[in-house]
Amino acid sequence: MSLNIINKSIKLNDGREITIETGKLAKQADGAVVVRMGDTMLLATVVSSTEAREGVDFLPLSVDYQEKFASAGRIPGGFLRREGRLGDHEILISRLVDRALRPLFPDDYHAETQVFIQLISADANAQPDALAALAASAALAVSDIPFGGPISEVRVVKIGQDFVINPTKEQIEQAELELIVAATLDNIMMVEGEMNEVSEEVMLEALKIAHEAIKDQCKIQIELTEAAGKTEKRTYSHETNDEELKADMMEKLYGK
Repeated sequence: MSLNIINKSIKLNDGREITIETGKLAKQADGAVVVRMGDTMLLATVVSSTEAREGVDFLPLSVDYQEKFASAGRIPGGFLRREGRLGDHEILISRLVDRALRPLFPDDYHAETQVFIQLISADANAQPDALAALAASAALAVSDIPFGGPISEVRVVKIGQDFVINPTKEQIEQAELELIVAATLDNIMMVEGEMNEVSEEVMLEALKIAHEAIKDQCKIQIELTEAAGKTEKRTYSHETNDEELKADMMEKLYGK
């Protein structure tokens, strides 16, 4: 199997760089990328069935984020020498990613879909949870799975008068405001975090700065889709809808 390796990079305002690579690892997945910032590296893979199971009228999507022991140079001990179950921290990150991705799949797409994000290299100065959704969305971007993205998530903190995107652990501890923001190019989709009491103006400024960073990451993903030749997504037919009945019901009932 020949390798068509594609690399894209995103510059943050403070000069740090995020790189996205596809075409090298996990070639059997529908889409796979490695996202890197410093020595933090995440491998995200996405696989979706071509057909929906009979009677399924929802999206069976599972999102799993896992921090491998080997990413910090450790191997699990004990008889089985295997990873444990997901911890609370990993489950919460999985949910943050799921919440941003799930609404953007087509309403009538019911094929079983799995998004798997694993930390394969850890760096204390680059927090992986802020990169997980970018990795998942980029994996979808280089696949033929229909998806209304791209999206991304960033962490934004306020330290003194300055806002910092994807800060270090030490910077987070000093911050008076810490948010994780998820968005598309056009809309903010989710905000979660904590802060001391701050003004509405500060909150809006934090959201604006986060969204500007996300826009840059979404634009790079669009370039990635084009470079990978995945602008055409797969066709599917998971629902049989009676459009005449729908129009008739809208006309007679919607106004009431």
